[in-house]
Amino acid sequence: MGLVFRWLVRIASGLIILILAAIGLVYFLASQSLPDYDQTLEVDGLTAPVEIVRDTANVPHILGQTDPDVFFGLGYAHAQDRLWQMTVMRRTAQGRLSEVFGTRTLRIDKLLRRLDLYGLAHRSVEVQDDYTKAALRAYAAGVNARLTEINEQALGRGAPEMFLFNAPVSPWQPGDSLAIIKLMALQLSGHLTDEVLRARTSLMLNNPERLADILPDVPGPGIAALPEYASLFPNLPRYAAGKEAPEAPLSPLPKRGLAGASNAWTAAPSRSASGGTLLANDPHLGFTAPGVWYLAHLDLEKGGVIGASIPGVPAIMTGRSDRLGWGLTSSYLDDQDLHIEQLNPDNPEEYLTPDGYKEFLTRPSIIAIKDEAPVTLTLRWTDNGPVLPGTDYKLETITPPGHVASLSWTALSPRDTSMTASMALMNSDNVQQAIQAGEQYIAPSQNLSLVDRTTIGMKLIGAMPQRDLQNQSRGRIPSPGWIETNRWQGRLPYTDNPEFVAPVGGILGNTNNKIIDRPFPNHVSYEWGDTQRVHRWDRLMQSREVHTRDSFIEAQLDTVSFTARSLLPLIGADLWFTGASAPEGTPERQRQIALSLLADWNGEMNEHLPEPLIYAAWLRALQIRLIADELGPLASEYKHVEPLFIERVYRDIDGASVWCDVRQSAPVETCTEMARLALDDALIWISERYGSALESLRWGDAHQATHDHPVLGDVPVLRYFVNIRQSTSGGDNTLLRGRTSGEGPDPFQNVHGAGYRGVYDFADPNSSVFITATGQSGHFLSRYYDDQAQLWRRGEYIPMSLDLDLARAAAVGVTNLIPR
Repeated sequence: MGLVFRWLVRIASGLIILILAAIGLVYFLASQSLPDYDQTLEVDGLTAPVEIVRDTANVPHILGQTDPDVFFGLGYAHAQDRLWQMTVMRRTAQGRLSEVFGTRTLRIDKLLRRLDLYGLAHRSVEVQDDYTKAALRAYAAGVNARLTEINEQALGRGAPEMFLFNAPVSPWQPGDSLAIIKLMALQLSGHLTDEVLRARTSLMLNNPERLADILPDVPGPGIAALPEYASLFPNLPRYAAGKEAPEAPLSPLPKRGLAGASNAWTAAPSRSASGGTLLANDPHLGFTAPGVWYLAHLDLEKGGVIGASIPGVPAIMTGRSDRLGWGLTSSYLDDQDLHIEQLNPDNPEEYLTPDGYKEFLTRPSIIAIKDEAPVTLTLRWTDNGPVLPGTDYKLETITPPGHVASLSWTALSPRDTSMTASMALMNSDNVQQAIQAGEQYIAPSQNLSLVDRTTIGMKLIGAMPQRDLQNQSRGRIPSPGWIETNRWQGRLPYTDNPEFVAPVGGILGNTNNKIIDRPFPNHVSYEWGDTQRVHRWDRLMQSREVHTRDSFIEAQLDTVSFTARSLLPLIGADLWFTGASAPEGTPERQRQIALSLLADWNGEMNEHLPEPLIYAAWLRALQIRLIADELGPLASEYKHVEPLFIERVYRDIDGASVWCDVRQSAPVETCTEMARLALDDALIWISERYGSALESLRWGDAHQATHDHPVLGDVPVLRYFVNIRQSTSGGDNTLLRGRTSGEGPDPFQNVHGAGYRGVYDFADPNSSVFITATGQSGHFLSRYYDDQAQLWRRGEYIPMSLDLDLARAAAVGVTNLIPR
């Protein structure tokens, strides 16, 4: 017995040693790719030495004798910290993910091949100005210098993910950077999805007038009525559920409600306590680890610029110089139109045009797949744009037999000069120059907020499609592509893009709200990102005569929900403090406790409070009850509460209270009954998920920010090392926006918000501050992988200074790149 025990001990000890050795080997191999920030390196492609000083937050301050050399340094720094991220984004744009990840990403590759973003980006290189071409070439050389260093010094393939996935990295090219911008345009474009959903909903509703309830227009002057979608295509079934395609990893396609957002506001000297202009900006994107943004300071010939860049792109996308500050918010410009193309019944290789049938422009494309046979696609284009298959965006549900769908989209331009516009913006001296630079911006469309030392301004940048006044759907639902008036007629003049400069009130801002009200076709959009946050912003801005950097920070971090304050009195009007006290432990008692908590709540979506969770669960359950019988299986695609819909129903605007009645039941239900039933639904769900002690609930337990690794985030054990999860305040409609997922077992997870925050004070520019949601490094063994995450969560910032002496004072490393 003792001999057996000794052998078991030996075997167990041996296994433990082997496991520890394996862990040690994995750690050794992974750590080999950690960059050395303190070195001198000879490289090809430089004209003179470049110095990269990394401050205490690992923000690189890049100095060179020429601007191309500085962009070389940025390319090298990006590749040091975010090589895997850059590789995956480039492969996504190329439609080459399946070479690495197999059939899981085949659907994404097929779509990206059809859109041809990568080919269009490379064709756009030649239309950039000389300064931008030089910057793109130098940046690519900087990336490639890091790749050469990795190969020559065996630096662990450049990123730990490279050991897990066979993803060969080819040299970076100038067009690759433009492809990253086009990929961002895809991530920020939601009108295609909205068009399909609007068409499907109109087919589902018995009363088409109710479409204005569930998909309401932003309040304001009325919009002319549209034809029913079914009247455009009489042979289309009234409803088709569509196949629910499994979510593909690394998908760049935004889910509805997650196509982009952001906040930006500015103050003129007359509204600033210090007498200098102010700008605050926090662009919102889907959360990932690492995040989208990378902080950097470029010491250019015209002066330093500092702010947030995107790995793969040689520009500061949002930031400041000593002369100018700029910020971005999604404009929600309607820059996509779906067209239904009629096939020739005698020749399916032809489609109908205003001049008769015409052959598709076609090209084969071969997709290599890991461990599988390659797939050959036939790519097709019409005059209106690329043809998309019915399996994408559930187009099959709105495409009649004998037809296909094509897409018009401003980002599908082979002459896209957006990169040139970004370069000109960084080198602008004042607001007017920056606005002029924006004319060359094509896609994605943004609202560009601007301040110089004396003036504030905002300009919508991006190509605005020119539509015919007689367009049948006005771009709101798919339209027949063979009718001339439905086709795009070029680009509207840049002067038609909304512009606001030096307003009398001294304050400008955008929270993705409707910024202008003009008749079609100069309308900008019918779909706006948010109708709610702007009301809270307006109150915060106008409650002070003058503002400071700190008051702008306070507004960025504000968690009070205007929506909650508006809707709770409506839906609970007949429920507050009614009836006798119910026995402990009964559903009635739980309802009374919940209503009592909400009655005393000020609408603050604080992570430590129970009320936000009760409110959010109630509103979600209420919308489900209101729309389930009307929309059937389509109801599941309305994942987020639409405040205007709830308000229309409970104010009975245009008879909208009819949604409260369940059509299948004999009794006529009232809106009060639906509110009570929904509250019971919510409380049951909460008790099953979080327990029945309502006073002990925490919104932050449900509202966890999900900074997950796009590839390794679901891998057991490893996910605990690569994912960054945080309890957070805010919600769907707060200025501190934490957009919820709206789906799955955790519908209130915070999946979309401000990955970057910056506040710039031009009375003292070096007192400006910024922060990212994760950290600078994409290497999960680096201490800079998540070092900014807790600062971000707590609403703290780091200095945003152009002072090189300050950066050097406590530098974590200085890299000197020397021409070989």
